[in-house]
Amino acid sequence: MSEQSRRGRKPAKPYRRPKKDPVRILAFDALRAVDERDAYANLVLPPLLRKAREKGDFDARDAALATELVYGTLRRQGTYDAVIAACVDRPLREVDPPVLDVLGLGAHQLLGTRIPSHAAVSATVELARVVLGDGRAKFVNAVLRKVAQDDLDGWIAKVAPPYDEDPEDHLAVVHSHPRWVVSALWDSLGGGRAGIEELLAADNERPRVTLVARPGRATTEELLREEAAEPGRWSPYAVRLAEGGEPGAVEAVREGRAGVQDEGSQLVALALANAPLEGPDARWLDGCAGPGGKAALLGALAAERGAALLASEKQPHRAGLVAKALAGNPGPYQVIAADGTRPPWRPGSFDRVLVDVPCTGLGALRRRPEARWRRRPEDLDNFAPLQRALLRTALDSVRVGGVVGYATCSPHLAETRAVVADVLKQYPDTELIDARPLLPGVPALGEAPDIQLWPHLHGTDAMYLALIRKTAG
Repeated sequence: MSEQSRRGRKPAKPYRRPKKDPVRILAFDALRAVDERDAYANLVLPPLLRKAREKGDFDARDAALATELVYGTLRRQGTYDAVIAACVDRPLREVDPPVLDVLGLGAHQLLGTRIPSHAAVSATVELARVVLGDGRAKFVNAVLRKVAQDDLDGWIAKVAPPYDEDPEDHLAVVHSHPRWVVSALWDSLGGGRAGIEELLAADNERPRVTLVARPGRATTEELLREEAAEPGRWSPYAVRLAEGGEPGAVEAVREGRAGVQDEGSQLVALALANAPLEGPDARWLDGCAGPGGKAALLGALAAERGAALLASEKQPHRAGLVAKALAGNPGPYQVIAADGTRPPWRPGSFDRVLVDVPCTGLGALRRRPEARWRRRPEDLDNFAPLQRALLRTALDSVRVGGVVGYATCSPHLAETRAVVADVLKQYPDTELIDARPLLPGVPALGEAPDIQLWPHLHGTDAMYLALIRKTAG
């Protein structure tokens, strides 16, 4: 018998190396990139998955789990942070960000998936040992064991304030949105609890990949041959892939004859293209063309009518993406790198003009869930001068009788109607066109002449569009 055993002490446990779980390590790496580099998950995750597949570490199920862990953790971050805060003895700002990422991954497995609790805790603690070290892994283990004591509904009942006492903060915790975003979206909807709850819930759903068949180059019939693909709801050029569908596996996408494009974005381009004109219809302008989705559809639609498209984008690297999207367009087009607020073309040069202006992106939170945590109310003030300047340039660029489309991927009133109203005060010789008849069959477009699409009503990003006709010079 050893001396240690004679004294009644247990022999020390031999050190065990942590088990490396490639799925959870990849998910952690993606979350760190989002946090440290302000990257977007939809740009970070695909190359990580591709590299893992090439190394032989991943199969399709692994890729699906990694994707769910990353997007689920980001979408529900606000809710999970509230739960984690109730389980730690310090403010969350004092917890190192990498530790919070591991805790978020663990909370999502416990509260947002069907992974058994013991497996979720065990796997996350092993991840912590690999990426954080044994000391902080013990902290992760202690916190997650507390989280595992209740389910999501139980935790929400504990950490969310009652709706009757603070409706905005209640919705912010329950649906994992910053309070200021809840307030802004509620204002844009015009009030009512049911609508805002449906919208916030829709923001937390993973959208299907939507393709666009570029006219003259591909057809929806061709795209519908993909397994479990189905037609879009509103655009005649839209096809939705099956859940988890990989657009890079579609031949027409690889060849540039089709592309990935939300149906709301397609509808904006279609409405501008179908707006009634007075006079010729030969020259079209996309004044904020990057990264090229709308420009490619507009270019194809222009080609069908014998019109030419000029696609302008300020950032040279984004202008390169536009050129790639338009390559092979059946009609005449040109891509230039130019500042849309100081354009190189003459006033009154175009018959149709689209400006899809830079904005907060609050309409695309389904696809970029991290944007809700990255944006701040002061961002609205930063975008406002540019949005107004681009709309003024667009109105200067269109001829009398021509049409301008002002679009944003944000439903925030400060980025939509407020911009249009302010600018049109300076342009009395213009009129708003009722855009609703230009999207036949699309319901719930509101009473105003402009259009606001919604994820919960239309299954699209929350795109906004105002169409403006120039009536005099």
